[in-house]
Amino acid sequence: MITKETIDRIFDVARVEEVVGDFVQLKKRGVNYLGLCPFHNEKTPSFNVNPVRNIYKCFGCGKGGNAVNFIMEHEHYTYPEALRYLATKYSIEIEESVPDPKQIILQDERESLYVLNTFAQKFFTENLFDNEDGRAIGLSYFKERGFTEDTVRKFQLGYSSEKWAAFSEAALENGYKSEFLLKTGLSFAKKEEEDSENKTPKLLDRFRGRVMFPIHNLSGRIIGFGGRILRKDEKAAKYVNSPESEIYQKSKSLYGIYNAKKAIVQRDNCYLVEGYTDVISLHQSSIENVVASSGTSLTTEQIRLIGRFTKNVTVLYDGDAAGIKASLRGIDLILEEGLNVRVVLFPDGDDPDSYSRKHGSSELVDFIQKNEKDFIVFKTDLLLKDAANDPLKKAGLIRDIVDTIAKIPDSITRSVYLKQCSEMMDVGEQILIAEMNKMRRSQVNKTAPINDIEELLPETILKNIQVDDEISIERNEEEIIRLLLNFGPEEIIFHEESDDPDEPTGKKLSIHNIRVSQFIVDEIVNDGISFENKNFQFILQEFSKITTENQIIDPQLFCNSENPDVSSISVGLLSPRYLLSENWLQMHKIFVPEEPSLLKEAVEKAIYYLKKKKVMKMLEENRKKILEAQTNGDDFTELLTDHMRLEELKIEIAKNNLKIDILK
Repeated sequence: MITKETIDRIFDVARVEEVVGDFVQLKKRGVNYLGLCPFHNEKTPSFNVNPVRNIYKCFGCGKGGNAVNFIMEHEHYTYPEALRYLATKYSIEIEESVPDPKQIILQDERESLYVLNTFAQKFFTENLFDNEDGRAIGLSYFKERGFTEDTVRKFQLGYSSEKWAAFSEAALENGYKSEFLLKTGLSFAKKEEEDSENKTPKLLDRFRGRVMFPIHNLSGRIIGFGGRILRKDEKAAKYVNSPESEIYQKSKSLYGIYNAKKAIVQRDNCYLVEGYTDVISLHQSSIENVVASSGTSLTTEQIRLIGRFTKNVTVLYDGDAAGIKASLRGIDLILEEGLNVRVVLFPDGDDPDSYSRKHGSSELVDFIQKNEKDFIVFKTDLLLKDAANDPLKKAGLIRDIVDTIAKIPDSITRSVYLKQCSEMMDVGEQILIAEMNKMRRSQVNKTAPINDIEELLPETILKNIQVDDEISIERNEEEIIRLLLNFGPEEIIFHEESDDPDEPTGKKLSIHNIRVSQFIVDEIVNDGISFENKNFQFILQEFSKITTENQIIDPQLFCNSENPDVSSISVGLLSPRYLLSENWLQMHKIFVPEEPSLLKEAVEKAIYYLKKKKVMKMLEENRKKILEAQTNGDDFTELLTDHMRLEELKIEIAKNNLKIDILK
């Protein structure tokens, strides 16, 4: 584990303009730098680098952060990997803290598994090229599939001989421990009798007589293997995969992700295929943004892995109709994760691998572009053919399609699809909407008709509380955090009148100075108000701790947070999109007041609107509880008391705001 002192040194030394400048051409613009965003396609620069704050922010796609965040986002590194990259760039020696002994054992074990897998890959690849059987059987198989030697070496393909223990014996001779051979699954143990009293395990190879496909993680390290048998053997599985281990979880891995990740980001799309050879063939046809689920059912973890690089997935199917229907559930999972799905169906008898071998690179690319369909349209077409003129089948189809649409998180996308399917299936859009709402609606308690309650409850309680939704509570919370980050140490002045018979007017005017952070903490935290957004709440709590100790907090602390959400939020709120030029007043003769001159009003208004929204929301929630209690025949006297208390609080907040307006 990298020590905190080393991490602090890296943040202190790393200059965001230098780090970003290694990847993006930047031009000086005032005190900041401007360039084309590397995270989305744009012609007009909106990517802003602020050397004073040591942060970057793109006002086009919204990405932002510090030097470490940039390396993580651009190079798809983990947090420790990004820190090591910057330490190397700035010649900072990495100091490691001494972890728990159990952690050391676990890390050593994981590293041993990685090292053993690397040895295995080299062993299998050497077998393929340097062994007579490997060339005759394994290499000839790859050549028959049209793979060039460059492609074979790029994917580190190999061959495992028919011998029972060729690899296991070689690994043991090279000093690799049997326990790690067993944990990686490269070997398995078989008891053999040496004499009548002692039994010793003998290690045998899991992969025998198979061509080998190493499986890499995101950083390119080998985590497991897939092996395809070449001889005809009805009892043996066609493909065998490494078993689960400390470094390999099949449900979280995608074949080809290491070779594909940069192309996926560049093209903002990921092709999803079924097998190893599909991935390799498409790469050889210059389509590199492709991964495979390796013949397993698609999992949520695999989909989220793709979602780190793009929101667009194109699934490439072979012509097997039964296989397609079996895979539809996997695509529903993709939609549930908020990704956009398109589908390409290859001709009967073809898969991506065979089609690319028959037709070549340019024809393959052209075929995909011409035949890709939106998934909902594809599924509707597919199932409509099965339904034919059977009304019961068609009703089932409609429910199936609506169920798929209901899984899409975005309401606008759902609406567009419902309209499209209404036209395709000749069913009223409102019927589809009603069916979808039924599917999405969580189970709720039945409530009595409103007429049954009218005579029992005051009219003010029966009415829905009209909450002003122009700005949500979260937006109010965001505004308060923005003021804390940008103006926390600034002082605002309050005037207070009190009775004083010694004064000519009978009133004494007192002036109080208070920091913005102190005022907000007193008004929000001390009133027991919690923010709904957990990241805003975290920042508020940190300010509360520092304010209690009468210290000033540096907003850079939040920009450098290990929590990417906190870091991104802080960078965004500290990055004003528009700045007046230094010569604005001289050129245009127009005075524009800057925010610090309006600070007191901004802080008071932000707190007022947040409190108002909170109380209105509590009133509405309490109203629902009263109606539910009435329906169930429960006593709601206490709830009515709460209602009256909240109404009084609402009036009090409004009065305070009136005072603010008068005192301005």
